[in-house]
Amino acid sequence: MSLPIRQEETVSPRSRWIVQGQATIRHEAEVMLRVAHALDDRFADAVEMILDCPGDIVVSGIGKAGHVGKKLAATFASTGTRSHFLHPAEAIHGDLGRVGEQDIVLMLSQSGETEEVVKLLPVLRGLGAPIIAITSSPTNSLGKAARVVLELGGITEACPLNLAPTASTAAMLAMGDALALTVSQHRGFRAEDFARYHPGGSLGRRLALVEEKMRPLDQCRVASDQLSIRDVFRKVRVAGRRTGAVMLVDDQGRLSGIFTDSDLARLFERDELVDIEQPISSVMTTCPKTTTIGTRYQAAMHRLADDKISELPVIDENGCPLGMLDVTDMVGHTPADSPSDEDSAGPPTLKFRFPNQAEQGT
Repeated sequence: MSLPIRQEETVSPRSRWIVQGQATIRHEAEVMLRVAHALDDRFADAVEMILDCPGDIVVSGIGKAGHVGKKLAATFASTGTRSHFLHPAEAIHGDLGRVGEQDIVLMLSQSGETEEVVKLLPVLRGLGAPIIAITSSPTNSLGKAARVVLELGGITEACPLNLAPTASTAAMLAMGDALALTVSQHRGFRAEDFARYHPGGSLGRRLALVEEKMRPLDQCRVASDQLSIRDVFRKVRVAGRRTGAVMLVDDQGRLSGIFTDSDLARLFERDELVDIEQPISSVMTTCPKTTTIGTRYQAAMHRLADDKISELPVIDENGCPLGMLDVTDMVGHTPADSPSDEDSAGPPTLKFRFPNQAEQGT
């Protein structure tokens, strides 16, 4: 007679891992929701302090709280609030020179009794820098030294041993993000401001303006629309790799048309004779698709893809050309929404064909 199999023995290790992972995430989410519901006037006091601060926000913490602090310092800085990280141990060995009485110290410690943090408190008091504490209680050493305490309360860690900082650091991160973004929104921080601090990576591409990425006018082929086809291709030259199109302008210098190398090839592919002495205005594409300065680079990339063109002139408010977006300069970028991760593993590639602009009118 065989013994009955216990139910837990039938569950695979992989299934248990998934359940354990879900339990960890749920636990941390529950802790953060509790912290969110407990926000009170002290949070508003901290926001007001930062808005009134004439100096920097100096974020400090040690261990796992220090790692969270570094991230929060970066978040403050990238959303319009000057900020840097101060390591408590390094602070008492000379780095306190980074702190002034016009600064605010945002100190992170769940226990509020960490030795390096406690040693730093009287020194900060002597420097006259007020402290905002993210900690468990206003009655611990850090809480007593702070002007404002953002209280997390007692937190049971997600770690089965209740030792590794997990739920507490998640709550610290959420509290710090809430503080930074509330300040940023009150200041009216815009996408344009964000772009100024993120010129590189996928974020930089998403937020850049066309004038930052276009080929400037001195690297483009520009000619009068009164020239003949022969003169345009004989006289209008630029150093380096040329664009695949010539921008044509009227007597006022305004863009009146565009003519591509493919347009020229098509003329010669016709069975009839081609008069290359005729004005280029008679064969150019009039009213070409354009973009204006101040347009997001990503929007222009979408325009190239949607309209299936290879060149997009950039014009000013008077219709005068300022430069050219050429698809060959944009290989490696994508018109689709880029991921927000600045450390993306590699550049995406274009996933569509770019015919010439003359096909716009067909």
